[in-house]
Amino acid sequence: MTKKKNQANSPSLFKEEFVPAEPGSGRLFDIEYTARDQPVTCLGMTFKDDEARRLHFTEELRKKLKDPEFRKIEGFPIGEDEDILKLSDPPFYTACPNPWLADFVADWESQKKPKSQGWTYHREPFAADVSEGKNDPVYNAHSYHTKVPHKAIMRYILHFTDPGDIVFDGFCGTGMTGVAAQMCGDRSVVESLGYRVEQDGSILQQQENERGEQVWTLFSKLGVRFACLSDLSPAATFIANNYNTPILSYVFDREATRILNEVRDECGWMYKSFDADGKQNGQLNYMVWSDVFTCPECSSDFAFWDLAVDIENGTVLDDFKCPKCDHWLSKSPANQKSQPPKSSAQRRPNSSKIERAWNTHFDLHLNQLVRQAKQIPVLLNCTSGGKRFEKRPDHFDLELSIKTQNIRCPHRIPTNRLIAGQETRRNDPIGITHIHHFYTVRNLVTLSSFFNRAPSWLKWAVTGAIQRGSKQHQIAITRVGGSKAKDGGATAGHRRGTLYVPSNQIEMNAITLLSDRISAIRKALIKPRPRQVVIATESTTARSNCVEQFDYLFFDPPFGANIAYSELNSLQEAWLGLFTNQLHEAIEDKPQGKCLSDYHLLIRQCFESAYKRLKPGRWMTVEFSNTSAGVWNVIQSALQEAGFIVANVSSLDKKRGGLNAIVGNTAVKQDLAISAYKPNGGFEKRFETEGQTEEGAWDFIRTHLKYLPITKRQGSSLLIVPERDPRILFDQMVSYFVRKGFPVPVSSQEFQIGLAHRFIERDGMFFLADQIAEYDRTKSILGQVQQISLFVSDESSAIQWLRQLLKDKPQTFADINPQFLQQLGGWSKNEEQLDLRELLNQNFLNYDGKGPVPEQIHSYLSTNWKEMRNLAKGDPQLIAKAKDRWYVPDPNKAGDLEKLREKALLREFEQYKGSKKKLKVFRLEAVRAGFKKLWQERTTDAYRTIVEVAEKIPNNVLEEDPKLLMWYDQAVTRLGERV
Repeated sequence: MTKKKNQANSPSLFKEEFVPAEPGSGRLFDIEYTARDQPVTCLGMTFKDDEARRLHFTEELRKKLKDPEFRKIEGFPIGEDEDILKLSDPPFYTACPNPWLADFVADWESQKKPKSQGWTYHREPFAADVSEGKNDPVYNAHSYHTKVPHKAIMRYILHFTDPGDIVFDGFCGTGMTGVAAQMCGDRSVVESLGYRVEQDGSILQQQENERGEQVWTLFSKLGVRFACLSDLSPAATFIANNYNTPILSYVFDREATRILNEVRDECGWMYKSFDADGKQNGQLNYMVWSDVFTCPECSSDFAFWDLAVDIENGTVLDDFKCPKCDHWLSKSPANQKSQPPKSSAQRRPNSSKIERAWNTHFDLHLNQLVRQAKQIPVLLNCTSGGKRFEKRPDHFDLELSIKTQNIRCPHRIPTNRLIAGQETRRNDPIGITHIHHFYTVRNLVTLSSFFNRAPSWLKWAVTGAIQRGSKQHQIAITRVGGSKAKDGGATAGHRRGTLYVPSNQIEMNAITLLSDRISAIRKALIKPRPRQVVIATESTTARSNCVEQFDYLFFDPPFGANIAYSELNSLQEAWLGLFTNQLHEAIEDKPQGKCLSDYHLLIRQCFESAYKRLKPGRWMTVEFSNTSAGVWNVIQSALQEAGFIVANVSSLDKKRGGLNAIVGNTAVKQDLAISAYKPNGGFEKRFETEGQTEEGAWDFIRTHLKYLPITKRQGSSLLIVPERDPRILFDQMVSYFVRKGFPVPVSSQEFQIGLAHRFIERDGMFFLADQIAEYDRTKSILGQVQQISLFVSDESSAIQWLRQLLKDKPQTFADINPQFLQQLGGWSKNEEQLDLRELLNQNFLNYDGKGPVPEQIHSYLSTNWKEMRNLAKGDPQLIAKAKDRWYVPDPNKAGDLEKLREKALLREFEQYKGSKKKLKVFRLEAVRAGFKKLWQERTTDAYRTIVEVAEKIPNNVLEEDPKLLMWYDQAVTRLGERV
């Protein structure tokens, strides 16, 4: 039998051995990897084995922790030094800032193969939409609040990097970017993405050639990319380290099995039960607990489960009768304001609100009396004789439950007071005030028994099980009873994004949970290979190591108030002994006193740090998901303020959405992937001298067009590339000049004319000369371009809609008006709604029948009416057909129109300046024009006026408008600089 060499493994670290395959696998043998008894080299130092390496760097980290300056690094976690050292695996992973990150980067850079002479890096943005599911063993090994599948990230890394390049993720979460970087060297995983891998490592993807045939073209090169990961949360970096640390499968199986057996021996008796006849021994799968309430009329107690749960129909009743006095009761009466209107018609208006029953007992772990909402067991799901069944708790079950609730845990457990926060303190009213209150005592004993026995690389079996093993675990009423119990019962998991504890909850068998989690982790183990990922626990705002060192950035940052990460992570972090330093947590959060402007400041600081770390001319991908226009605007503004230039926005479909993506009318069904680049060094150097001139504007556009996608497709359709639209190009140029502190050198009309003279136009988009051939070739294959649908919400979008409507089809007012009225449903309530005639008069031209027919109208009529063809522009028949039609003015002739409109806007802005009241309804375009004019004046008084007017505008309007926010932020900055 010939051995097959596994390219993913390092012969210096591991040796291969044949072992019997698992029964039922269909194989006689598997290859097992065992560590070689030979020295280990790390960062230029050689150690006798890996344990010696760990001991050496642990002592070095211990010394570093004594340095006060080191502890001042932003995001340094809250906890004891010994807990940091116990959790860390230096130099690869530190549960604090990693002092060896720069050393690894230097080492990896030295390993890069030299590039051929004349080689230059160039990539277009990854313009294709990405769709990857979450049902993958790696993804499912450990849960987290948000997570991008590693296979989705692989597509971006393969596109933007070469083998040996270094990727950085400053919001790493569970470390999927690290997994993706390593998997780029795994042929089978790359091929599972639909790519083809040649013998020489070339990765090919299927595309259409100029004849419309499907052909394979070079996409990337097979090979590992190195990764540097960081996160503010110790829980996140702990999980990320375990995801990215190669573990020998036989070592994992041996230790996991040994420890789990010890836990079964110690704790198994707590999960015993008997079958429905009380004869045969069984094992508890889970127990349903119910809150106990009191009738306000007769003061009798009852289990919420017994009265409110309708098992037959699989629902929880809104109203139910007291079994003693027959009075109608409800947990939330219909006359309460909190009750959703949709169900008020079904509610009994005279029902009384039930009151909680309470239990006061001595907490053995706090050594004090505690008062908590009373709960009792109401249903068990067990297995006996290989069969699952449900039953009401009998005398044995009740006695065992009481016994297990009154034992002191013999192992170290987290008894911390829950940190301040909306989620962490939401359960204070029911007496869940400390970490250990989230668990029944038997689950607490079981989980701690495993956690305190396990090595660091196995403890994530506990952090992956603690939420399903907590009182947060909900029951699926629709799956209770009958044959449904055979299919795993009614477990529904915990509610995502919250620490909500339901009135009917499931206490899972913690031993089974740990066994299931170990099995899930086992399927996700990374094949043995040298360590290629370095992890730090710190804030991305940290300014240490801010040198140009990374080849690509992939960020999935927090988005506004979506998720309170530090609060939710505090349950896991209490087990680890380290907590998130919230000072630099980039979120909106009332308990932390952080509003959208605070989030804006923090996320901008993160992007500024990232910008300094990225090499010139390289790319950053930001994964974004939020329904708030204000947060979306903040992300764009923060990117631009940091120096990045957005080149493309595509969808990233994770297939299975989280809770926030499943419920709600406004929930986002697909995430967005923003591709932004850092301008190359050559352009930035030129801009230092050209920034004050018009040539600087055209140099920017010329450079920017190189980074934009030439084509966008949706299936077999060719789409408009919005970033190549002249108005968006102008906005990008203005934004760049303003953020650099230079006056804008050209007007909108001058820009339109200059664009047409310097670049090539196709379908309303502009291209460089060396790009146009590819666009024309693709268009010849796919046909006409599919226009983007526009939604009218304000004056600006109304003008864009009219421009798109009239560009190819000049129309009369009578034709336009009914179409325009259909678009007005979403108009902003704060913006003054203009009459259609005013919009047309200020932005478009109307042919009055005098003089020759304008070219745009002539072209439309001669194309669509046979009788109009070959008629001269002065022909009476043509003039009669063309009269009263509105059309888009030619840029060369639009100057006067633009000046008149600007004067009208500035007149309105003068009224806003003089107003002493808050502006409730106003013309947003007038404010934009006024801010732009004031900025051009570049005086302290002008900046102050911008700030004063901005303070009269509703916050949500300012936050959701990128142009206003840009002028306002820059004015605030300039005033700060002059104080």
